[in-house]
Amino acid sequence: MPHAQLQPVLDHIDADFDNSLQRLFALLRIKSISADPAFTADCKAAADHLASDIESLGFTAEVRPTAGHPAIVAKVNDKASGGGDGKARPHVLFYGHYDVQPVDPLNLWDRPPFEPVVTDHADGRKIIVARGAEDDKGQLMTFVEACRAWKSVTGALPVDVTILIEGEEEVGSKNFVPFLEANKDELKADFALVCDTGMWDPNTPQITTSLRGLVYDEVKIKAANRDLHSGMFGGGAQNPIRVLTHILGGLFDDNGRITIPGFYDGVKDLPPDILAQWKKLNLSPDSFLKPIGLSIPAGEKDRLLIEQLTSRPTCDVNGIVGGYIGEGSKTVIAAEASAKISFRLVEGQDPAKIRKAFRDYVTARLPGDCKAEFTDHSGAPAIALDWNMKPLAAAKRALDEEWGRETVLMGSGASIPIVADFKKTLGLDSLLVGFGLDDDNIHSPNEKYDLKSFHKGIRSWARILAGLAELPR
Repeated sequence: MPHAQLQPVLDHIDADFDNSLQRLFALLRIKSISADPAFTADCKAAADHLASDIESLGFTAEVRPTAGHPAIVAKVNDKASGGGDGKARPHVLFYGHYDVQPVDPLNLWDRPPFEPVVTDHADGRKIIVARGAEDDKGQLMTFVEACRAWKSVTGALPVDVTILIEGEEEVGSKNFVPFLEANKDELKADFALVCDTGMWDPNTPQITTSLRGLVYDEVKIKAANRDLHSGMFGGGAQNPIRVLTHILGGLFDDNGRITIPGFYDGVKDLPPDILAQWKKLNLSPDSFLKPIGLSIPAGEKDRLLIEQLTSRPTCDVNGIVGGYIGEGSKTVIAAEASAKISFRLVEGQDPAKIRKAFRDYVTARLPGDCKAEFTDHSGAPAIALDWNMKPLAAAKRALDEEWGRETVLMGSGASIPIVADFKKTLGLDSLLVGFGLDDDNIHSPNEKYDLKSFHKGIRSWARILAGLAELPR
């Protein structure tokens, strides 16, 4: 039945698109910067605005307090109001966030960041420019507007929906995770929908099928009990900078593989059909690295660049400090040197085991007279969808139909911590479908969202909801 009703819903989306755009503009005008206490009232205003808008669709919407900025919980069960056929239906939890990044530096914006406008991109695309246009107000409103269209045309949604919107994603969601834990019984669903990701290119949709996990560690090597004069002690006293750089330099072999014992335990290769699809995408060093002034992939030499970026684990030295770094010279042997190291992890790797393996690796290579101290900064496991997950297949078919080309199933090299939190706290897998583009300038001046992304994003979610409704129960 939902597919039989789909075309009128899509027609309504097209006819009502100007109104959809104005509703997005109303949200974009609210200065909901979560990092700055000066905008606390604006964050509350954004939550109130969204809750009121969603409630107008027939949801029960509440603004809920947290220890920080409020969250929104909105529910609809159209079976209870006569909108369904009484049969069990999929229940989805849709997630988004209304908070945005600060706008600094303001002088680099072409226009005021909270005065949204549709304008022309340099290549002729129509774009929406404003802070939050893509991240995440434009993205979350694609789903809200798809729900609006279904309700307007049919009086009901094809699946049961809970909408969950937070106000602290841009500051780490530190108060949102306890909120999830406190409300986990109320937030039960079959799976989550997350619209905070992107497309492969402006015309090719993408479903993000995995997110890399993270281990962030800091190591400090100490030797003498004070800085030493290199003329008096050079050659006889251990130099922590030399020790540290020697250890870090051994983290990779000549083929780009990480040498920490056990690092690759549990890491799986891609399914052959997915690897074949990725090869067809022709992501090359020339297209990806040349714009940033590079030309040679730095990862494992026997892996495609696209694998290095998305489906393989990594190790990076993010910062290193030691000795004298001021103006002029100072002939000193530093008493200590430190480095910050991050590991991006893939499915099968345990963050705790990776952290221990790294520390064991360092400790085993310490010479006499040196000791190491470690600081744990953060850690999160990788997330990966089952390639045979039925909602994934349904969403892919819907996107294929809307965009007229095959949807790319692609892992992300980044981490979205809330997805791991949904799995850990609520037991939910997340379907990540977004319509952002690499050139959207999120977190930067002149943030934008393609008008096409917003329009077809709404249509895409309408199709996905119809597809999910037909999943076997």
